[in-house]
Amino acid sequence: MTLKRTVMAGVALAASLATQAAAQESWTMTTTWPSSLELIEIDRHFVELANALTGDDLTIEFFDGGSLVPAGEVFGAVESGTIQAGGDWPGYWAGRNSAFSPLATTSSLFNAIDYVNWINQWGGADLYNDIYGKFGMVYLPYGVTNNESGFRTNKPIRNLSDLEGMRLRLSGLEQGRILEKLGGSQVSMAGGEIYQALERGVIDGAEFSTPNVDFSGGFHQVTKFWATPGWHQSASAFGVMINKASWDALSPETQEALKIAAQANLIWSLAFTEKRATEAYQQFLDAGVEITRYDDETLAKVQEMANEVIETTACENPDSAKVYLSQLEYLADYAKWRDASAPFNLGRTPNGPDIEKVRACVQ
Repeated sequence: MTLKRTVMAGVALAASLATQAAAQESWTMTTTWPSSLELIEIDRHFVELANALTGDDLTIEFFDGGSLVPAGEVFGAVESGTIQAGGDWPGYWAGRNSAFSPLATTSSLFNAIDYVNWINQWGGADLYNDIYGKFGMVYLPYGVTNNESGFRTNKPIRNLSDLEGMRLRLSGLEQGRILEKLGGSQVSMAGGEIYQALERGVIDGAEFSTPNVDFSGGFHQVTKFWATPGWHQSASAFGVMINKASWDALSPETQEALKIAAQANLIWSLAFTEKRATEAYQQFLDAGVEITRYDDETLAKVQEMANEVIETTACENPDSAKVYLSQLEYLADYAKWRDASAPFNLGRTPNGPDIEKVRACVQ
């Protein structure tokens, strides 16, 4: 009888182990981007990498933006655990915490390489998790794009005075405040709504993303002029929000695989979007869009205005001040080598905000 029980117990244990080995986590993930906008390729590429690297431990089923929940509800869906993961641009959630704004983009400050450096080596990754962690989420930054295109309009913008009185679709807390200083009005709307708003004259112009993304949105069909550079967003960062309980249910090995997928996607996204942006620049020219560029004196004025807005906005929220301080400390530190090796290094060291003013606002 004892032998029989032992055998039966062994069979039960073997069955249990086999079941555990066969068990696989299954996640649902969506994004803020509809399939019509090329930004969604960053999300899709991450999911491909993640599914390949996690093997039999995790399968992520990806849904285009808007197919499960509206873009503005992705944050809440992940926070509540309705879905396990959601691709995003952090700036969309600045109404919940203004610190999300610099986690997404900066005005005339970071370029894409700055975000990559800061995230990976200067403590940026921890700050994403500090802020998203307040909402029960883990965050993996997995995408960057460089300088955004700029405003697309049906009247030329050659200097800052041309912005006065214009109703412009523009994302970002600080960005809207700068536009107000210039006499314009910020209009907020999802990317998928911009085409019709331009077509119907609901807005006077719009910015959205890099040239390739803008071309995928058909903006060349409803605007004639393009003002560069996009000083309002000198770069953008993207990533995946993960419900904390879903993250904690993963093995350490699977968590590490997702981190590796995100890091690989971060670098891939930079090269991919720069190549596609270059191609799209020519496509806009071929479509007859007239491209104008602000002169250096104008951009210097914008930098001054951006610095003032950043200092003011940062000091309204200790979380925001903490993020901006980290970014400014990075810029000051990296400037030693970047400036010494100029012009053969990565971008410029901006004449940015007063770091001590921001430091004083961190509690």
